[in-house]
Amino acid sequence: MWLHHQVNCSVHLFLIKEDNILLLKRCNTGYEDGKYSVVTGYLNPGEEIKAAMMREAREVVGIKLIPEDLDFVGILHRHDVEDRVDFFLTAAGWQGKVTNREPETCDELKWVPIFQLPDNMVPFVKKAILNFRNGILYDSYGWD
Repeated sequence: MWLHHQVNCSVHLFLIKEDNILLLKRCNTGYEDGKYSVVTGYLNPGEEIKAAMMREAREVVGIKLIPEDLDFVGILHRHDVEDRVDFFLTAAGWQGKVTNREPETCDELKWVPIFQLPDNMVPFVKKAILNFRNGILYDSYGWD
């Protein structure tokens, strides 16, 4: 008998401008509130990864992305509250002004130097950014 294990997937955007990365301070989510993360969201059933990232960028920070501008820069297999595969992407460009479109779950947007990340970050996101800086495409988190 075959047992199938379902894993949830998330997409995360490293939006970078002049060696600064856009961070969002989480609030009222029940998960890592008060810590910084990046534009992120769930992959909906039947949704392709780049399409999910474009949707989330529009919903969360009001920018328009096109598939050709998105590049995969990392995958993290995470064991946290549930098993999850996180896909990390960068955008070569975007249209629109970055604005906080979800103030109920994000109380701050800020650009920070990618080599001077704050201490109060969602731990797996910080690890993924460090991996990106070091050219590490795949890693795992929380399996120890």
